[in-house]
Amino acid sequence: MAPTAIQTTSELTDTAVDHALSKSAPSIARNGTESSLAELDASRIMFTRNTNPQKVPEPNSPEVWAQNCCTDHMITCQWTSKTGWATPRCEPYGPLTLMPTASVLHYATECFEGLKFFRGYDLKLRLFRPDWNARRMLNSATRIALPAFDPTQLRKLIETLVAVDGEKWLPKSRPGAFVYLRPTMIANGAALGVQKPKEALLFIIANMMPSFDTALGTAPVDSANHTARAKERLGMTLLASSENTVRAWPGGFGFAKVGANYGPTLMAQDEARSRGFDQVLWLLGSECEVTEAGASNFFVVWKTRDGQTQLVTAPLADKIILDGVTRGSIIELAAERLNGQLEIVERKYTMNEVEEAADEGRLLEAFAAGTAFFVAPVCRIHFRGKDLEVPTEGLAGKYTALIKQWLKNIMYGDEEHPWASVVNERQLDGRTNG
Repeated sequence: MAPTAIQTTSELTDTAVDHALSKSAPSIARNGTESSLAELDASRIMFTRNTNPQKVPEPNSPEVWAQNCCTDHMITCQWTSKTGWATPRCEPYGPLTLMPTASVLHYATECFEGLKFFRGYDLKLRLFRPDWNARRMLNSATRIALPAFDPTQLRKLIETLVAVDGEKWLPKSRPGAFVYLRPTMIANGAALGVQKPKEALLFIIANMMPSFDTALGTAPVDSANHTARAKERLGMTLLASSENTVRAWPGGFGFAKVGANYGPTLMAQDEARSRGFDQVLWLLGSECEVTEAGASNFFVVWKTRDGQTQLVTAPLADKIILDGVTRGSIIELAAERLNGQLEIVERKYTMNEVEEAADEGRLLEAFAAGTAFFVAPVCRIHFRGKDLEVPTEGLAGKYTALIKQWLKNIMYGDEEHPWASVVNERQLDGRTNG
């Protein structure tokens, strides 16, 4: 092959993704090819009831803040390159078995998703835009050389876990509460070589998680000064990253929800918290381009020098940031309901612009947005030795509070909306069919 005919890395990756779709999920492949391998099929699921169920912890308890308490069941499904997807199983939550040579342990061949299910004030269980999460997980899986699947089938498996464990773990006595869901895929084959995985495991678990979008931020309830801290704070505090530390870069995989995006950031995050900040505000390059706040998307509301009020967030085009479900929903709602009040702007912007807006009194609001942090107002950003104070009205700015309430109304059933899907609860009897 002549040098001019060699594909770029991006082209090679795109071609590999097409091949993965055609082999492991031909029903959604662009070329419409057929495959003898079994596709992921939620209708085949087998059930095994947990005969040693756990106690549901109290809301906001130390057990919840520990973030290691999961519901009674999990969904698992094995894939191999020879047979495709096996029969999915809903089984008791418990340990996984891996060989020390498993690819995931050496080459970060794993991806995951994060979403929540909610107990509405009308006492119904709901998911919020699960199709978006399922499609995004497909993108992440194929980017990291894991098998493809029909996102609709993943959504159905998520709904199954919610239906089985929702009644107990989100009882009707707790309207307005949520449980966190974590679909995950790992390469669990025993081959040590640097190669595309030949085996993978999909699993879905549900975890009891606290709310991070309050004035308490990330301070656990058992911290000595959490009450005083909550009273004195009006939002999250962020520490801007230095030029020699980046979370993601153009041409990389910041758009994919893979573990390799998160592990390398934990040291900086821990150091930021030791200095009294909630998260790192990740910047890129010598221009200090704003990207994300911790693992969340980041928004500012400011006035331009000509008086236009704008909601500004980083764009998706360079694939540096995650295409967040909350992010996209905020943009859609703001465009629909604040038309004429607020200009929605997706563009590259820098901390120097944020600093200028703060110095000139034009910075009105800032907030992080994501599944875990939901919509969390930011009250202070530390940038190059200087604290930039973000105005707040009470515990959130005007637009932050408005958008957050709209989303909560949809999630908890106070507003009927196509983004919220009701899940019917079910109980497993003492028998097993798998």
